[in-house]
Amino acid sequence: MALLSVNVDHIATIREARGIDEPDPVLAAGIAELAGAEGIICHLRMDRRHIKDRDLSLLKEVVKTKLNLEMAPELVDIALEVKPDVVTLVPERREELTTEGGLDVAGNKGEYKGVTNRLKEAGISVSFFIDPDPDQIRESLNEGADIIEINTREYSEARTESDIQRDFEKIKEAAKLASRLKLRVHAGHGLNYVNIKRFSSIPEIKEYSIGHSIIARTVMVGLDQAVRQMAQLVSQL
Repeated sequence: MALLSVNVDHIATIREARGIDEPDPVLAAGIAELAGAEGIICHLRMDRRHIKDRDLSLLKEVVKTKLNLEMAPELVDIALEVKPDVVTLVPERREELTTEGGLDVAGNKGEYKGVTNRLKEAGISVSFFIDPDPDQIRESLNEGADIIEINTREYSEARTESDIQRDFEKIKEAAKLASRLKLRVHAGHGLNYVNIKRFSSIPEIKEYSIGHSIIARTVMVGLDQAVRQMAQLVSQL
């Protein structure tokens, strides 16, 4: 049975659109947990466009399941101060709307080992958000990652059945390789209530990171129901 972690960034995005103090991503995290989420994710970006340092500190205090902090490696000192349960290292470009590609671990050999070691020495598990590529997976292991999160963007954005199946097979093979290498396997980016159903054939993926589709459904049915519906789907994978 796979687990669901809910990303609350988009709650903060709505808040920042008006520059006020609601809706509150910390409150949303509590509702998500009560509805069945097994983890809470937030992305502290360099420009603080949605999640703020205060949000992160409060989430650390109130999250009862597991707090996963997505961040660029440059923010390692903040992670060491707050000490989330997991840190997911992601690439970051200021002009992007959301994280686009995976971390290029294979193209920057040795660059992340120092950050990884510092986090692990503090008792923080380390995940790398990477594309479903064998070289990226093997180098993630070399850099000391405990977890890889497979970037499912290409699969999620594919429109023809042949493209969908091609990208899905890449994810499946990546998950199998990572599992053989004793890495814990997560997946996320663009997954929704329809395209996630195909993942029942990849038992190697133990956790799914989902945000936008849940918050989009929340507008229509409420956060509690939106999380419960996705948690039920994920539990069947």
